Amino acid sequence: MTPPITPQWSRPDDAERQARLDAMKRRATALLGVALLVFVAASMYEPLYPWLGYVRATAEASLVGGLADWFAVTALFRHPLGLPIPHTAIVATRKERIGQILGNFVQNHFLSREVIAANLRRVHPAERGAQWLADREHARQISRQFASGLVKTLDSLPPNELQDLITQVVRNRVMSFRVAPALGKTLALALGDNRQEELLNAAVRLAADAVRNNRELIRERVRAETPWWVPPVLDDKIYQKIIVAVERLLHDMVNDPAHPLRGAFDSAIRDFIDRLQHSPEVIARAEALKEEWLMGAASDDMSRRLWEGIREAIANYGSGKDGNPSPLDSGLSEFGVALLSNPTLLVEIDDLLIDLTASVVEKYRHEIGDLIAQTVASWDPAATSRRFELAVGRDLQFVRINGTLVGGLVGLLIYTITRFLR
Repeated sequence: MTPPITPQWSRPDDAERQARLDAMKRRATALLGVALLVFVAASMYEPLYPWLGYVRATAEASLVGGLADWFAVTALFRHPLGLPIPHTAIVATRKERIGQILGNFVQNHFLSREVIAANLRRVHPAERGAQWLADREHARQISRQFASGLVKTLDSLPPNELQDLITQVVRNRVMSFRVAPALGKTLALALGDNRQEELLNAAVRLAADAVRNNRELIRERVRAETPWWVPPVLDDKIYQKIIVAVERLLHDMVNDPAHPLRGAFDSAIRDFIDRLQHSPEVIARAEALKEEWLMGAASDDMSRRLWEGIREAIANYGSGKDGNPSPLDSGLSEFGVALLSNPTLLVEIDDLLIDLTASVVEKYRHEIGDLIAQTVASWDPAATSRRFELAVGRDLQFVRINGTLVGGLVGLLIYTITRFLR
């Protein structure tokens, strides 16, 4: 048999609540004691002073009312005077029924679809969420928590298996990617609208600068390549003619849009782009180079570096080491601002949240009610009674006090009416 569970409701102010309860019990008992003393004294001296009959009747009724309410209040939590009187210690002996009633009350009055929908609509959850998210610090907290959780998840995975998985993903992705046609399309887009002219001009200027800045190197190379029997003067003239010819050629290419070499360059570029996209030989050669690279150590090293870089970036972001706002922070914050500026969307989100929440609660409210009933039923009877008494016992002591006072007044009224009717 499973032992009863003691409810863990301990609160920091339990000692104070117990002291206040004990103080109220003493006051109610003291008032009852006063009524008893008055009753005894009035009963003793009533033969000498007949008017004390009113006092005796009042005290007697106060005793009856106070004792009756003491019995009623005590019977809620324990057996009065320890006697196993039927229908006493109600909380301890009827906790299963109390739990069932409490569960039914909660599911019918707190978890109904109408109540859930009305309360959620009153708080405008979408607007509140958008206001919270629009604060960049809150957006930053969410993104940091996400990154921190992702790092913990990655740390829990076997590193070698994860790196092998990344390597396989990279290889599969690259294998499905045809290099030559993609490169050809990229070059075609990049060189559209005759941008190859700009490329050629830049290349010619670089060549001109290279010639101009390396005259001595060219001179030495001409001198080294010239036979020994050529006179130095002729050697110098050869060098000068080479320099002048190259510079004139480069100058003409820059300034003459119709220069033959420019046309040849354009034709070569276009032919190269066309062969990248449509030549089976070029495409096959590029695929062979790609597969050779994928099967080598370079792809493994790239995958390892990719994995280490991603993990380090996520770890730094999750720990806040970078200290800089990220695009994710800005994106979340701007999303919140955008939501706030769209009341129609906020209403639609509210409707969705309310419908979803109400549907879930409606579906499981019976299980929630049963859970409350089963939980209360499993509690330890004595501990349950004590917790209930700490919660409401002090207020119930006012019932005893009121019963003593009201009982006395009723007794006085009955005695007075009886005297006048004689």
